[in-house]
Amino acid sequence: MYEQKPIVIAEIGGNHKGDFEIAKEMILTAKIFCKADVVKFQKRNNKELLTPEEYNAPHPNPANSYGETYGEHREFLEFSNEQHAELKRYAEEIGIEYSTSVWDMTSAKEISALNPKKIKIPSASNMQFEMLEYLAKNYKGDIHISFGMTTHEEEKKIVDCMVSHGRAKDTVLYACTSGYPVEFEDVCLLEIKRLQETYGSIVKDIGFSGHHNGIAIDNVAYALGANYIERHFTLNRTWKGTDHAASLEPDGMRRLVRDLAATQHALTYKKKDVLDVEEVQRKKLKRF
Repeated sequence: MYEQKPIVIAEIGGNHKGDFEIAKEMILTAKIFCKADVVKFQKRNNKELLTPEEYNAPHPNPANSYGETYGEHREFLEFSNEQHAELKRYAEEIGIEYSTSVWDMTSAKEISALNPKKIKIPSASNMQFEMLEYLAKNYKGDIHISFGMTTHEEEKKIVDCMVSHGRAKDTVLYACTSGYPVEFEDVCLLEIKRLQETYGSIVKDIGFSGHHNGIAIDNVAYALGANYIERHFTLNRTWKGTDHAASLEPDGMRRLVRDLAATQHALTYKKKDVLDVEEVQRKKLKRF
C-alpha cells in the first residue's frame, strides 16, 4: 500500500448560502456520510479586499447574487469570528478538521487567532506578501497555497518567501486552474509533477485543487503525487451561487473518498513474483 494517505478536503467556501445551520449540516455530512478529512471555509474582509468601485458594483451574474451589489453579496456570505470559532469547535467535536482560506490581512489575523492546523491562501491572494509574511511569523500551523492563475516567476517568489522565513517545510503547494468549472483539457494534471520536481524537496507537500466535473481524474492527481485533494462541496449543485456548478454533492464526495482509498491500496508493487491470490489460477490456467 502507498504510504501517504490521500487527505481529502471538502471546501464548503460560501456554499452554505450564508446560513449557519446549513454550514453545520455540511460539516456533519462531510464527516459522517462522505468521510472527508477536512472541511474548509473562506474568510474575507470585503471592504479591505475590494475597491469601493468593486464593492458597490452589481454582481456580474445577478442570478447568483445574495445582495444588490457585489459587496452586499459577499457580506451576506460571511460568518463572524465567533461563528468561525463555533464551526471549528463543532468540527472538532464530531471528529473532522476545520480549516479556512483567508483572502486578506484582517482575515489572516482573525483566523490564525483560532489556531487551526492549516490555513489556505487562495490563488487570488497568493501575491499578498504582507499577509504571507504575517502568517509565516505569527501562525504556527501549515500554510497551504494555491497556484491557480500564477506565473512560474510568481511561484518562485512565493516559495522563496516561505524559505526566507524558515517555513517552507510547513508549506503545501497546490496545482490549480482557476475556473468554475474547468474543462478537462485545462486541468493540466502534469503541473503536479512539475511542482513535485521543482519544489518537492523544498516544501512539505504538493496538493491538487480541482474545479472540474466528476471525480475520474482526482485519482490520477493522487497517483502523480498530490497528497492533498481539495474539491468544492455542496449539498445541492442547483443552489444559487457561482461555486455550486464546480462542486461535488455528498454522494460524489463520498465516492471520491472511497476511490482515493482504493487507489492508495492499489499503488504498490507485487510483494513476490506470483501472489497468493494468483496461485490457484496459475495451477489451473498456466501453460508451459
